[in-house]
Amino acid sequence: MSGSFNQEDGFLQTTYEDQQTSGYDMGGGQFGHEPQFGQFDYAQQQTYTSQQTTYTGPQQSYPGSILSPEMQQPYQPSSTENFEDEPPLMEELGINFDHIIQKTLAVLNPLKHPDTTIMQDTDLAGPLVFCLAFGGALMLSGKLHFGYIYGLGVLGCLAMYCLLNLMSLTSVSVGCIISVLGYCLLPMVFLSFSSIVLSLQGLAGIIITCLTVLWCSTSASNLFVSALAMDQQQLLVAYPCALVYAVFALLTVF
Repeated sequence: MSGSFNQEDGFLQTTYEDQQTSGYDMGGGQFGHEPQFGQFDYAQQQTYTSQQTTYTGPQQSYPGSILSPEMQQPYQPSSTENFEDEPPLMEELGINFDHIIQKTLAVLNPLKHPDTTIMQDTDLAGPLVFCLAFGGALMLSGKLHFGYIYGLGVLGCLAMYCLLNLMSLTSVSVGCIISVLGYCLLPMVFLSFSSIVLSLQGLAGIIITCLTVLWCSTSASNLFVSALAMDQQQLLVAYPCALVYAVFALLTVF
């Protein structure tokens, strides 16, 4: 039993050594060959490299639309566009000389009924020019009252805005108030220019000043009544307008 066991033990040991030697030789660790799994990976890598090399299909290139945007074609107007139908530039900016002339003529002639369409345009170019002219005429007579003019103008516009919103059935905008009161300041501009060469502190000056205030208040009330459809209420509107222009008259006289 011991002999057979030794023989079997030797046979098993010999078989194990043979398998280990043959596996070691096949692995190639001693003779410089790659292992079997290394040979398989290397073959797959060579096949993948050859496929990448031989592939000549279409490739999508980066257009660079983020870092370097593509050039756009210049704008070419079509033949259907008609620039002749566009309004003038001054009208697009809100400056309509036709309405300015009509409002000025309506102020110069307070007895004429003004056109209601011109009151829809809340033009502020005319009032600004008349305020600057009024302040410049006072400055030529030795009175620097630009701050008083703008301060009293703002208070007068706010007071008339509150009063007319209470009296009229339709609401009135602040732009309409400023436009009407500013345009009706034109007779006061004439008075301020006359104060350069004439003294308004005498009897003749007081009469001229009262007539100027009456002129301004009549023009303003006429424009407000026509714009807000306040029939038979012109005297009620003319009274607060006369108070506003009387303050400007005091700046001119004194």
